[in-house]
Amino acid sequence: MNIQLIDTGYFYADGGAMFGPIPKTAWSRRYRSDALNGCVLAMRTAVVRTDEGRVIVVDNGAGDKQLRKLMGYYRFFGLLDLGERLRELGIRTEEVTDMVLTHLHFDHCGYTTLRGAASGALSLAFPNATHWVSRRQWENFLHPNALERDSYFEENMRLVDEAGRLRLLDGDAWLAPGVELRLYDGHTPGQIVPYIHMPERTYVFAGDVIPLCASLSPEWISAYDTFPVTSYQEKIRMLDEAVRERQAIIFCHDAYTTRATVKRVNDYYKKDVAWKCGLEIGKM
Repeated sequence: MNIQLIDTGYFYADGGAMFGPIPKTAWSRRYRSDALNGCVLAMRTAVVRTDEGRVIVVDNGAGDKQLRKLMGYYRFFGLLDLGERLRELGIRTEEVTDMVLTHLHFDHCGYTTLRGAASGALSLAFPNATHWVSRRQWENFLHPNALERDSYFEENMRLVDEAGRLRLLDGDAWLAPGVELRLYDGHTPGQIVPYIHMPERTYVFAGDVIPLCASLSPEWISAYDTFPVTSYQEKIRMLDEAVRERQAIIFCHDAYTTRATVKRVNDYYKKDVAWKCGLEIGKM
């Protein structure tokens, strides 16, 4: 089994939104911003290939269907076509067996469907893949709360359901040997967090539970989190195990640090060993 990371592109998010109640005098020491207070965020995808032939993709970025509407808010740049990048790695989109969507905000599932340039018709980017979403997240997508409504787009996911390629999770489950899916709340209901168990360590694709290395402190909660107290509790649940088991947390949005192990110093959680770049994580 091996894991590879792909950055599907980047965008700017407001630093005040990313770090919520934390003042800029504090968070600017951990994460840089520009003159407009914008922080560069990555849209990171994980690709897991198993010995039994499964090709599992975790999240797929924003795609390009909503860029015109969103560009004024997020200033996207450096976007790549995920299908083309996978083909460069020797994977055809038809060979992807599982698409794990941590949650259904546009920057995590926008490439799920593609719009034809000539016809305007939608098609599935990964036509043979089972698309994994938690039932709570799916219900939130269908009936969004006021704080998340603008982050969901029906055109990203409706076709998956209509094509019979949607699989809903009601709780934690094993997707394949070595690939465990767990549910976390806080940022949004029922976010899926894949735990990828390798011989040397377990890798945790934390999604927006801990989007940045700078967000390791449990109190550093984004204003995008709809249930901040729950986010605080869920971060501690994830971090305690990561420290105890020497797990590495993959940061889906950090433009500078892809993953890190964690240590606890008194009452504080801090990065221990961090990786700044690199596609390949590990093999077995």
